[in-house]
Amino acid sequence: MQPRRARVTVVVLILVSVVVPGLSQDGPPPGKLPDTDLGRCVRAYVAAFNSGDDDVMRQFFNEYSAASSLERVPMERRLALTNRLWDDAGELELRAVREVTEDGASVVLAGSDGRLLLFTFRFEPEEPHGLLGIRVEPAGERDLAPPPPPMSLERALAAIEEAVSSAVAADEFSGTVLVARDGEPLLRRAWGLACKEFAVPNRVDTHFNLGSINKLFTKVAIGQLVQAGALSFDDTIAEILPDYANAEVARTVTVRHLLEMTSGIGDIFGTTYDATPKNRFRHNADYLSLFAAEEARFEPGERFEYSNGSYIVLGEIVAAASGEDYYEYVQRHIFEPAGMADSAWYEADNPEPGVAFGYTKNWGPGGGPQLTWRRNIYSLPARGSAAGGGYSTVDDLLAFTSALLADRLLTPAYTDWFLSGREPVAGGGDRAPDPAVRNQGGVGFAGGAPGINSMLDVDLERGFTVVVMGNYDPPAAMNAARTIRRILAAVVEEAPAVAER
Repeated sequence: MQPRRARVTVVVLILVSVVVPGLSQDGPPPGKLPDTDLGRCVRAYVAAFNSGDDDVMRQFFNEYSAASSLERVPMERRLALTNRLWDDAGELELRAVREVTEDGASVVLAGSDGRLLLFTFRFEPEEPHGLLGIRVEPAGERDLAPPPPPMSLERALAAIEEAVSSAVAADEFSGTVLVARDGEPLLRRAWGLACKEFAVPNRVDTHFNLGSINKLFTKVAIGQLVQAGALSFDDTIAEILPDYANAEVARTVTVRHLLEMTSGIGDIFGTTYDATPKNRFRHNADYLSLFAAEEARFEPGERFEYSNGSYIVLGEIVAAASGEDYYEYVQRHIFEPAGMADSAWYEADNPEPGVAFGYTKNWGPGGGPQLTWRRNIYSLPARGSAAGGGYSTVDDLLAFTSALLADRLLTPAYTDWFLSGREPVAGGGDRAPDPAVRNQGGVGFAGGAPGINSMLDVDLERGFTVVVMGNYDPPAAMNAARTIRRILAAVVEEAPAVAER
């Protein structure tokens, strides 16, 4: 028996997994799972999760997972993500069944503290319906409502506009939305204000802070250097950064540990960050003083723990291995090849035209009722890092997605690694794309902080890309993206439509 350890709660969940499949018109009533392979799998997952035992969880994955899924995602990574969720949510209770199809199930589960989570299970369509992946994201009371009825693509786009406009009217969203299919925009629209004080409206080309979505660029940069032979996933920090402040951490932590956030390196946020003038953070290396000298929180590879610090170190590794400044490397090797002309790391105290100000709620005494919106200037560093804080537009994120999936940033083998986590075998850098990776499920990435929230969601199966960028607190953009995905899941016929405002 290997009971899960009690650890510090992780607030932000950013998982790479499947996208919601098409909707069923005749699904079970809320709170009821069908007595089918899919229903039994969901029940077994909840039971295994609530056991709090890694061995039970391992048995579940071995019994229910598709062979292709077991090959792509190592068991230890599965258990690490499960334990992270356990730390955040505790035991789970079924609250509603959103939808069930021949190859998917979407359910709302409540954690031990009552918070709602949306779980989307994706299965092989053929028997025995092996489990391909699970997506977990925050949910709300609106997710307990029944799914929308089947609709045309044209009607879905109109419904998306209506839904986002309703959120804007309730002051729950401000930002820009892009919906594309197969790389072609179907809907591009901006809502709300980039500057409340002077009533400057958001535009479709407004630049928003990405938060942790910047980590995608760092991961691509590492993949490029590994495929070029300048790095190895097994290289230690010490081999690349011999002057790293903690010699023991540098000797034992590998590039793989950093990428997977199993390094034991801590985060950049905390009392030291809060007490440090934010104008001191103007380069990726400036963040190292916040954590690099500290002892490891646990043995490398022992468990998963979200770590911005790990990606700061990866940024320095990119610079050392390439011989280029981190920001210059990303500009030359990612932004330019992808056609991302409006992405950069702007300085917060040197305003650029077309950049949205971030707004966070001004809370009452003791965390009481929400009062007014306030600029997030006191929480922002002067400049972002390899872990987050750059700026981009919805069009640039679509361009990044298109370039990635077209293998213009990485070789096919390393694009598959980026999407699935499965490392290429020796000599496989030039192989053809893996259909099991490119044509099943999808990927989702989020970034958020006070006054910052962005979401990039790619449905690899149906070809939809959803980009939502906002200048309100989380989960404003994530809620909008989830609503959009839910509407798109109801599309049953195609009709060409383009809308822009």
